[in-house]
Amino acid sequence: MNTHPSETTPDVHFMRITATTLEQICKLSETLPPEQRKMVADNVHSIAEAHFSPSAWMRAIYADQTPVGFIMTHTGSDYEDGIDCPGVFLWRLMIAAPYQDQGYGKRALEKLILHLKAMGVPLLYTSCGQGEGSPEGFYRRLGFRPTGDHYGDEIELVLQVEAYPLEIGTV
Repeated sequence: MNTHPSETTPDVHFMRITATTLEQICKLSETLPPEQRKMVADNVHSIAEAHFSPSAWMRAIYADQTPVGFIMTHTGSDYEDGIDCPGVFLWRLMIAAPYQDQGYGKRALEKLILHLKAMGVPLLYTSCGQGEGSPEGFYRRLGFRPTGDHYGDEIELVLQVEAYPLEIGTV
């Protein structure tokens, strides 16, 4: 098994969003088709929300040197943020349309899961709308299961982090 990125497999990693990269990361949202844009807030909105929440963590997702998406988590329940979750909540995950179906979303999520495993976090929650453009199938294929709860009109899903099958060095 190859544990190092090769020329054919870009290195998927997270980078802080800076004043220099802000506009480029925000424009990634504009690549999504209308049905997907209804399912995830624009990155500019997410970045603004993160700046007003002490519980938020956000990063741009890169494949080698190319920005391909955005990820944001929330830790702990915070009524003012609208997050009622006892642990870590995947608040936003988006991959720009030109980079979808290439494994970047899965690899980014696996990087996050590896980090959460190392921290001893047992569960990762998220929510999503249902219908056309929904990421529900993506989350279910990765092992997320419905909890039976909802966030407004979105279903809540949970992943057992410690049971996710990956090893250090494989993502």
